[in-house]
Amino acid sequence: MPHDQDRRWLTVREFADELGVSISTADKWSAAGTNSGRFPRHTKLPNGSIRIRRDWLDDWMTHHDSIR
Repeated sequence: MPHDQDRRWLTVREFADELGVSISTADKWSAAGTNSGRFPRHTKLPNGSIRIRRDWLDDWMTHHDSIR
């Protein structure tokens, strides 16, 4: 069962800060979509904001580390 921290929702700003990229870069990646591999699995809220679950980001980062 996932820990509460694993299910924490991150904003695009928090995602960008964690990866050390600009928000505009993160926005471009999110616009490219999950299928491009440039952006982790996420959900879009009714107001259009994007949220990324912590465990989804961790999985995405693990995958990207393994293909380097």
